[in-house]
Amino acid sequence: MSVGYVVCVDTGSTFTKAAAVVVDGADAGRLLATSEVPTTVGPGLDVLTGLDAAVGAVTTIAGGRPLEVLACSSAGGGLRLAVVGYERVVTAEAGARVGLSAGAKVVHISSGALGAASVAELVAARPDIVLLVGGTDGGDSEVLLHNARTLAGSSLRVPFVVAGNADAGDEVVSILRSRKHTVVRCANVLPRIGVLDPHPARTAIRDVFVRHVIGGKGLTRGPRFARLVRGATPDLVLAGVELLADSGVGDVLLVDVGGATTDVYSALTPDAEEASLHREVVEVMWRGRTVEGDLGMRWSATGVVEAAFAERLIAPGVSASRLAACAQVRHDDPAWLPATESDREADSVIARLALTIALRRHARAVDAVAGRTPGRDLSRVALVVASGGVFRHAEPDRLLHMLDPITTDHGGGWRVPLNPRLTVDQHYVLAAAGLLASSHPDAAANLLRTTLVPL
Repeated sequence: MSVGYVVCVDTGSTFTKAAAVVVDGADAGRLLATSEVPTTVGPGLDVLTGLDAAVGAVTTIAGGRPLEVLACSSAGGGLRLAVVGYERVVTAEAGARVGLSAGAKVVHISSGALGAASVAELVAARPDIVLLVGGTDGGDSEVLLHNARTLAGSSLRVPFVVAGNADAGDEVVSILRSRKHTVVRCANVLPRIGVLDPHPARTAIRDVFVRHVIGGKGLTRGPRFARLVRGATPDLVLAGVELLADSGVGDVLLVDVGGATTDVYSALTPDAEEASLHREVVEVMWRGRTVEGDLGMRWSATGVVEAAFAERLIAPGVSASRLAACAQVRHDDPAWLPATESDREADSVIARLALTIALRRHARAVDAVAGRTPGRDLSRVALVVASGGVFRHAEPDRLLHMLDPITTDHGGGWRVPLNPRLTVDQHYVLAAAGLLASSHPDAAANLLRTTLVPL
């Protein structure tokens, strides 16, 4: 007897991963099959070729026909977001945090009244979406309206998400639409000082990404890919992390070391005292993500070495020149795969460094204009999930060595997890769980419970 299943696909910059997951009956959440194929992007290529190959591989194993195919994507460089705000430490910071939680790479932040030079910098950043924020509800709207008029008359032709002072929202939308711009309005990200409401803007950014950005990436011809995609991959992975945290396992930390970026996700629960105190003008986002575009195993391997020197992380006995040469090989040929024990050891060194640096940047207090959240206390994290091919394919001893800094790196100035359980997303199911979370929450939760591999 056939079972009802859904195929979840993550189209990444390098690989496309598919998972067939049962969504009906007592077996809801059972993983039937997975596949991984090279992503088909580039001149003369169509991203659907790789997607169809990945879907075909899992349906051959699962049998029958899937109920539907759901996809997320970070191909074509992912989602590039610019944030235009009012006052640097208030709305610009809030907007940056919302963008990161929405799975976007924040490529530009500006605050205050826009002038010609700041508009030129914004255009040069090549955003896919502009998040326009400013002012609390009922507060000052002068800068928000000025920026709307300036952007309306600019050469920038990307969608706008308006999430500022609600009292000025209708006028802002009218100004932008009068010059034929695509505009989506949502609730203010900062309705009151000290209160951050990221969810409406996160939802709006996801909708704009699916409806207006995917089709403009040059990944495919026709509308089919855009119809399949439910959001940017990091946004859906964060949804999976949130689902996992809400299932009763406690605070969750996910470190995903990829070919081009290293992403860190955390779903934390503040204690009662922390929750009642607003030590900042903008409150801490207890659930969010940071993305490090200079840290990765292939495209960004050279960035790992450069950052490791800056952090003074090159261990005694490690040949800096050899490590730099290994990183260069990986950067120059992103499809390169390790063939020898020496290759695998170099990969593990690069992965350990990428993980360490990304965790430091995620957890310690850093100026939000750099695109990162304020300091996070990770000491109560109960579950750590490692994701990425370098972890999934590693032998146990090497894997533990790569993950060791999660609990031992005290040099970063952040409070490390005290006694977490370590797991590996061996079947790459966090993105699949995020895709299923809204329509099949029980299946998504069971998928995570049964497939994350403990160490």
